[in-house]
Amino acid sequence: MTPSTLQLPAVLRFTAPPPGLEPRVDFTLVPIEGASGLFSLSAADGTARLFVLDAATHLPDYAPQPAKSDVERLGTSGPTVLVVVNPGAQSTFNLAAPILLNAETGACQQVILEGPQWPLRAPLSAG
Repeated sequence: MTPSTLQLPAVLRFTAPPPGLEPRVDFTLVPIEGASGLFSLSAADGTARLFVLDAATHLPDYAPQPAKSDVERLGTSGPTVLVVVNPGAQSTFNLAAPILLNAETGACQQVILEGPQWPLRAPLSAG
């Protein structure tokens, strides 16, 4: 799927609260204008906001292997993978804990990947 055709649901429901955002499970996903594949992910109650990046759009070599049970829980065999962006002077993104999303239903889950190959704070480069 090319970035220009990426269609994601505006309302997301996590199967379990994302770590650090308990007890929230209901969120809205809004594209950032002029930034293909970048989204604002906000708690429905307005108390929390994150930025997430579509991994397929910006990280073509990122190929996490989440547990089969995590993928099945979402009701899809091919979830959309989002990564959390940590904005700052040197922005980073979290490859160790992607968000898996069923783009048809809005069901999603943040998973923790095993192994050292996926850093918690990978540098975000302009290239």
